[in-house]
Amino acid sequence: MTALTEAPNDEHLARVMLAYASEPGDRVTGRLVNDFGASETVQLALVAPGADGSEGGAVDHWRKRVSPRLNMDRARDALETTEQIGAQLLTPDDSKWPEEMNILGDHAPLALWVLGNAEHLSAEASVGIIGARAATGYGSHVAGELADGVAEQGQVVVSGGSYGIDAVAHRAALMAGGPTVAVLPGALDRLYPSGHKQLFERIATTGALVSEVPPEATPTRWRLLQRGRVIAALSSAVVVVEAGVRSSTLSVAAQAAEFGRCVGAVPGPITSASSAGSHRLMRDGIAEIVTRVDDVTMMLQRAGAHPGRTLTPDTASAQVSSSSSPARTTGPSR
Repeated sequence: MTALTEAPNDEHLARVMLAYASEPGDRVTGRLVNDFGASETVQLALVAPGADGSEGGAVDHWRKRVSPRLNMDRARDALETTEQIGAQLLTPDDSKWPEEMNILGDHAPLALWVLGNAEHLSAEASVGIIGARAATGYGSHVAGELADGVAEQGQVVVSGGSYGIDAVAHRAALMAGGPTVAVLPGALDRLYPSGHKQLFERIATTGALVSEVPPEATPTRWRLLQRGRVIAALSSAVVVVEAGVRSSTLSVAAQAAEFGRCVGAVPGPITSASSAGSHRLMRDGIAEIVTRVDDVTMMLQRAGAHPGRTLTPDTASAQVSSSSSPARTTGPSR
């Protein structure tokens, strides 16, 4: 590999280089890019350690970590691959860049790769429906009912493309004829999980696949965890259907609450380990109870989003008080 001696003038190219050299959510890289721009940040990384008086400091440690990974040729190849697979590369300077990402501050993605309609990332009303990979029959049924209802109201269903609750939510939205967005932990030319190849193809046709890692990047535990902050930022409201006490889904809910999003959780049997995390969210006051799609509609209204079907105050009050009324039974059966 030829040693890099100067930074590119192209901000897109510089951001792709940094996306390869840094992990998602890297605070130091994000802060430098926000302060100086991507090209200048690459140039800072090329300065000899300690040459600018930063020896031993955070920037110096960052430079030692990032500079060996900077590769302009690889970044150019990534741009070619992006075009070959029919994806779009979005950066904050692009008109289709979702402004919701700005809430992440220095932890925001350096770029987003999108396969499908990027406009769905900036929908007026979107609902993150997330939960356990090892979903129970109960959880799958409820997730499908909620996603079906959300899609029927013209809202975008956002999830992570994983097995379990994520997949159920995506499929229910597609069956209802609505768009859905899958935030993936790996590159769009190496779709993960591979068992969802056909599902991802369907999502890309009417919705969007999105990733913050460049072509050829593989999923890691860190990247799986970090995609949660993107799901939280893109969603007007987040609903946890099932989650164990140590589920990474709980961190997504906590981040959504920190961003000021409305968070809901579906109650389950008190004997079910798959619902223990959801119950904890409700007990700790992070999430409100969600039992039907109208609960989600009211969450969106409080969030200032614009759901397709508006509840009047009288109707909303009546629905809240009628806790004994049956849940929705329309939509795909499970």
